[in-house]
Amino acid sequence: MSGKTVGYRTPLGRARGLGAAKHGVGHFISERVSGLALIPLSLWAAFAGIKLAGRDFDLVSAWIAQPLNAVLLGLLIVVGFYHLRLVTQVIIEDYVYTFVAKSSLLILNLVVCVLGAALGVFAILKVALTGAF
Repeated sequence: MSGKTVGYRTPLGRARGLGAAKHGVGHFISERVSGLALIPLSLWAAFAGIKLAGRDFDLVSAWIAQPLNAVLLGLLIVVGFYHLRLVTQVIIEDYVYTFVAKSSLLILNLVVCVLGAALGVFAILKVALTGAF
């Protein structure tokens, strides 16, 4: 065999540029890493929620004002919305076929996730820094 590489695509597929978009591996790894990061953050948030259930607002806002708690809550919000965006993007790309609908839903997905994360972080910072909602 000579130094020529073997191609598995058809000539028509090569001419049309069909094939992998070369971004799937990075997306896959990002999805898995964000999912793994959500495990300890979600467990911490669940235990914190159980501990704070039924408490008054002043106690909860004092708890949020502690730097470690505020940072972990912020991370939970940001990583959670990032993971949500990635997972929803895969669903949209796999099951929506028309270009306009797919593009519109992908943009809406991005806007909703960025807005949700920004509002969540803002709320945490407001309570942590001012003690008021």
